[in-house]
Amino acid sequence: MYNKVFLIGNLTRDPELRYTTSGLPVAHFAIAVNRIKRGEVDFINIVAWRRLAEICGEYLKKGSPVAIEGRLQIRTYEAKTGGQRTVTEVIADGMQMLGRKNAPPAEKASEPGNAAAAESDEIPF
Repeated sequence: MYNKVFLIGNLTRDPELRYTTSGLPVAHFAIAVNRIKRGEVDFINIVAWRRLAEICGEYLKKGSPVAIEGRLQIRTYEAKTGGQRTVTEVIADGMQMLGRKNAPPAEKASEPGNAAAAESDEIPF
């Protein structure tokens, strides 16, 4: 048997980084994954542990495109109301940020050697 999941999507919210009572970091977030059919989207809960959790908490933000590699986990728990709840989530083993680094145009133009590039962006009429 093999339990492996590969997902590409955008974060629906900033990761929530917490620490267990023993000091172990854990991050919870969700990504929106488009289906092949237009207009259909799945919202997948992701859980990252240890150093990966810290990296996710530091670098990922709402709307960030990301690739997640991990395993599918289905668990049940007793709700406060007394009923049983089932949660399906992906336990992340790896994460790759897919977006480009975006620097504001003012920073790019102010860097030495980029003055000519900033001037060439102007429209001459």
